[in-house]
Amino acid sequence: MDERRNKPPLLARRKLLTAGALAGLGAWLIKPNDRGANHTPYYEQLSAKLNQLALATPRLIIDKQLLNHNIDRLTHHVGSRFNYRIVAKSLPSTALLAHVMARANSHRLMVFHQPFLNEVARELPHADVLMGKPMPVQAAKNFYRIHHASTSTFNPSLQLQWLIDSPERLAAYAALADELHQPMRINIELDIGLHRGGVSHLDTLNALIERINAHPLLRLSGLMGYEPHIVKLPGSVHHWQQQAHQHYRAAMQRIAHYCNSETMETMTFNCGGSPTYQLYNQGHWAFNELAAGSCLVKPTDFDLPTLSDHRAACFIATPVLKKLHETRIPGINLGKLQALWDPNKAQSFFTYGGYWKAHPESPRGLSYNALYGRSTNQDLLNGSNSVQLNVDDWIFLRPTQSEFVFLQFGDLVVIDAEQESHFWPILSAHASAA
Repeated sequence: MDERRNKPPLLARRKLLTAGALAGLGAWLIKPNDRGANHTPYYEQLSAKLNQLALATPRLIIDKQLLNHNIDRLTHHVGSRFNYRIVAKSLPSTALLAHVMARANSHRLMVFHQPFLNEVARELPHADVLMGKPMPVQAAKNFYRIHHASTSTFNPSLQLQWLIDSPERLAAYAALADELHQPMRINIELDIGLHRGGVSHLDTLNALIERINAHPLLRLSGLMGYEPHIVKLPGSVHHWQQQAHQHYRAAMQRIAHYCNSETMETMTFNCGGSPTYQLYNQGHWAFNELAAGSCLVKPTDFDLPTLSDHRAACFIATPVLKKLHETRIPGINLGKLQALWDPNKAQSFFTYGGYWKAHPESPRGLSYNALYGRSTNQDLLNGSNSVQLNVDDWIFLRPTQSEFVFLQFGDLVVIDAEQESHFWPILSAHASAA
């Protein structure tokens, strides 16, 4: 057989060589660049503050100046067009809530957890509270039991609105009011298009209003319609906003059949949330108050176009426990190959604690290692050789949310560049034994 027949023609060989070269070039082009850097001056100053405070465990940090900036932005947008209700689950500390209440000039809170409600009633007795979700009737009973045993001046008959979402829940609360001889203000949750529960039919709303008005201990206090997720729905945000408002306005028109205009002016018609509150800067809207909380500390889930003028004000700070000048993967030691391909896998830093709902923020270029996995005890972060961290230095992360993450670190560390730092206790997530 002629061996020349088994050899590809010259043109074919050139094509193969060209394709191989292009593939190699493509691989080189997608090869990760060194993203590493050292702390910026801002994070160096935060590190110095933490060291001055003699801290050495993971802590949740709030920058008070940035917090104040965000409060001021919110009050600028809300202006006098709406009342502002502070969402307590996003700012779970009575000291933090008290600071926001004072600077925003609002005594209105939205509370989502019965133990938080008892603590708010005890520590912030001047607050006007709207529950942010329907509570099991036993939780309401527990609140009254604990509150009546306290010395707080908080008057739930005048300062607390329970949220009701169905005729069955209303019946349970009416029975509790009769059992305790306790007047109750009732706010009705609406489904205004997001289908997270609440009243979706006007006939049901009519029946609830009539039952409330017929009961001697119950008083209708308003409506609550939640719509912040419209910014994540497909299509036009304006379309979903208008649709939600139509639902809300129709419900208010039903209330107007039962209440005179003077009474309606005293009611709470709540809407909004951190992602959407700025959508109401203009126009005429049926509701009279907006709720928001997370935008004041701005975790990463709130890096949204609607909050572009807010700044990140909360961080997790955790010390470096161990530093390795390589990455070792147990069982399948691919660390060297990872680092060869990605210079950002060159070093390993083990942190004090971890696996939080958070993303590495500083030094720049740190990342988790999917092959190594995560740990709540000692989390592994990789970085390039450009990252000059040492053992006992601080790593900073940004939480994805505040409502759960804030509760994991004990007292909040409030850093103020102009004044001394403070420790603000968090709300207790557990019911009192009283």
